[in-house]
Amino acid sequence: MDNFDLINFKENGEDAFPPPDPEADKPIPFDDSDSVPKPVSRQPLSMGAGVSAKKPTPPERAVVPPAPVKPAQRPAAKTGDRPAPRVATSAVAPEERISGLKTFFTKLHPGALIFLDEQVTEWLKAHPDVQIKRTNVSVGEVMAKKTEPNIIINVWY
Repeated sequence: MDNFDLINFKENGEDAFPPPDPEADKPIPFDDSDSVPKPVSRQPLSMGAGVSAKKPTPPERAVVPPAPVKPAQRPAAKTGDRPAPRVATSAVAPEERISGLKTFFTKLHPGALIFLDEQVTEWLKAHPDVQIKRTNVSVGEVMAKKTEPNIIINVWY
């Protein structure tokens, strides 16, 4: 790229910069202004003084006392409308109770999810006596060096 002397730069023998516009000092008109001013009435406004006009009266409202609130009444109960009585449930057998919890978690990216699958599988193979009662999967932030979203798997057994 060539270096030009911008101070002494001339194009076709004329100055590169045009002379300033003599109307440049005029104010710029607003876009919404009209060239012709709108006529304004200078007559005083009549506010009804001196005129025997009847003042309007606000309409009277009938004051109605609020109706007394009655408590809601139930319709007469029929014999078939009663809820069924509770049936006594047997106590939960000890083998059906949850006896432990194992939590697995990892970051949310494909390699970590594959590693999580392997971790759960290895844990289940190492504990063949475990019967899974319930599982729960959620996503939340785990604090380590950085706080990042993780997938959290809870296994109740």
